[in-house]
Amino acid sequence: MTVMATHGRLPSQADLLEEGFLALSTPEGFRAELIEGEIVVTPPPDGGHQDTIDLVVRQVYAHSRVAMQQSGNSGLLLPAGEGCPRNRVIADLVFAPLQARLFAHAGSWMPPDGVAMVVEVTSSRAERDRVAKRRCYARGAIPLYLLIDREESAVTLFSEPSNADYRAHTTTPTGKPVPLPEPFAFDLDTAEFL
Repeated sequence: MTVMATHGRLPSQADLLEEGFLALSTPEGFRAELIEGEIVVTPPPDGGHQDTIDLVVRQVYAHSRVAMQQSGNSGLLLPAGEGCPRNRVIADLVFAPLQARLFAHAGSWMPPDGVAMVVEVTSSRAERDRVAKRRCYARGAIPLYLLIDREESAVTLFSEPSNADYRAHTTTPTGKPVPLPEPFAFDLDTAEFL
């Protein structure tokens, strides 16, 4: 890693952390994220995780009022928290209106502008999905965050992002329908979520 002055100033600790993160090499199948100043390396998800993702995608494509496109494992470049570098979060699913073609020219790390909803399915680091990623998505002003919490057998929809959190959320036990607001405007069936 090369330490260089940026615009006449020495790099901050946050700059150095981000530079180190971008130089990181992970084993095949693993993914690395920079979340609230911490580098997090996550193993590949299990089959139940992938099955749940597939169920969400199928329903959004079939029932959403607005045609959507999705990207799995998308890198989102989100605003920094206090004393932390920008967050580089990889969402399980990112949905955006198809008409916007948001993913067509996106790089490895894209800004959240135009994203309609992010989805996380808990796996090895459930608490990070529940708290740190939620705050990151809110800082990025992503309108909806759907958390499918397999440990708690619950689905939580966060909405109304404001600064570093969402002002509203609704938690529904897995198996019950979850109403998704516009631009989706349908009830998500969670009966088969693993």
